[in-house]
Parts: sequence; structure tokens; C-alpha cells
Amino acid sequence: MTAPPSSTRLLDAFESCRPALLLLAYRMVGDMARAEDMVQEAWLRWNRHAEEVDSPRAYLVTVVTRLCLNELDSARARREESRADRLPEPVSIDASTLGRLEELDQVSMALLVVLQRLKPAERAVLLLHDVFDFDHDAIGKLVGKSAPACRKLLERARQSISEERGTMTSSEDEHGRLLRAFLAAANAGNVSGLLELLANDAILISDGGPDGVGNGVFRNLPRPLHGSARIAAFVSMASRRNGSSLRAEERQLNGRPAIVFFRGEEPFAALLVAVADAKIRRLFFHADPSHLRYLGRRQ
Repeated sequence: MTAPPSSTRLLDAFESCRPALLLLAYRMVGDMARAEDMVQEAWLRWNRHAEEVDSPRAYLVTVVTRLCLNELDSARARREESRADRLPEPVSIDASTLGRLEELDQVSMALLVVLQRLKPAERAVLLLHDVFDFDHDAIGKLVGKSAPACRKLLERARQSISEERGTMTSSEDEHGRLLRAFLAAANAGNVSGLLELLANDAILISDGGPDGVGNGVFRNLPRPLHGSARIAAFVSMASRRNGSSLRAEERQLNGRPAIVFFRGEEPFAALLVAVADAKIRRLFFHADPSHLRYLGRRQ
């Protein structure tokens, strides 16, 4: 059955915005399922009010931002975001309907972790201004701040992003080479090899979920681990305990090569890294079962 012309126009207008809306929500909340819920709710509101809207893109971006801010203000979200070990959900760009991204660092795990450390209003101001070209007056109405206050929020957010920007500039070849070398050294228990690959100020964040369930030895990391020596010793020990029961596959996650570990046919964990100056600067170990649902079964 053919949809009426007006319905087709509404659907086409929404679908043209969907990848950007999903990307916005994912970067705001760090969870693809919740991001998809926000975009679905935006569709429902669009259906009710589309005929009154002059700019579909501005309207839909505003709706999704408000939904994300409301979600982040919930008690559950505040508890989750207060955890020092919480990581955004890793996703495959091709499988996530995010669309083709000109700049893959828009969804790099390093960037998402920095965004997560920002206050929700800072996230919103940064994304609305620098990605969607909203002016400060429009942003202020949306986040409940004055235009000068939004400028200060934007300045702080940009400073936080710039401090991590150096971990988002390696080539894919270099990134993949260092990741594979790290996995080989870890499997061999080669501490000196790990030290050669890690920056002195490297940081490891391991997320086993709010209860640490299913995370094996990694549940003993309630906060980030700092320093190459400590990380190398820990990774070597963890590999000895878990390595024989896991199988590793290289995948593309968040626009970069990553490692997915499988126990049997199901994903057990994912390792993503951030590289700068030919060294691994950040390691992100995901072992929260609820955040591995987009990784699929073993290939």
C-alpha cells in the first residue's frame, strides 16, 4: 500500500536526519540502545508536530537533545555516570546505521570517554554549537542557561577535548599494528614487550558493569589504572588467568581496529585503544555483558 504523499514527505525528512540524530544521542548518552530509543521518540513527536515545523533538522536535533538531557538527569543515569570505570558502549559503525562519517574520530572511544566526563550541559553545548551550528541564544534556551554561560561551557568542553585530541590522530595502519603487537605480547606474558608499546602515562579503564558481573579478573579494577608499568603487570597477569579460555578476533569498532574476545561463541569482552606518537596511550576494556550486544557472535 502506497503512503499518502504528505506521509512520504514526513518520513523522508525524518530519515534524512536519522543518522545525525542517532550519532548525537549516542555521543550524549554513550549507549546505542538508549540512543535508538531517543530517536524513536523523536519520530513519534515529529509525526504529531511536523506540519508546524519550519526547519525539520533544527526541530529534531532540539527534541533529541532534550530527551538526552532528561535521560541523563534521571537517578539511574546519574549513578551510572558517577562510576569511574564506566565506558561508553562500543559499536560497529557499519552495523549501527550511523551512516558514513567523514571524521571517524567523531565516535572514537577516546572522544566518547572525554564526552562522558563532561557534564551533560557541556556535552550538549559542544555538540550543538560545533556539530550542528546552533547559536548560543538557541542553545541557552535548550539547556536553561544564558548565552554567556553557554560560551563558558563551550570553552571548558573544548579544552577537555583538546587535551585528548592527540590520542585520535594515528593512522589506521599504525593503530592496528600496535593493537596486534599488544595482543601478542599479552598472550605471551611479555611484560617488557608491553612496556615498549605503552606510553609512560598510559591509562587503562576496565568496565565490567555496575556489579562487575562476568568480568573475571577485571572486576578488580573499580577505577582507572595509571602508568605503563602497572598496566603491563596487570595485563600479563590477567592474560595468564583468562587467555586459554578466550578466543580473539580483530574487528572494526568505533571507526578503529579493536579486539573482541569470545568465550565459546558469545562475546566476553572488547579491547579498544587510543594511539599517539607510536605508543598506546589509552586502553578501554569492555566486559559489561549489556554493552556487548552489538558485537555479534564469533565469526
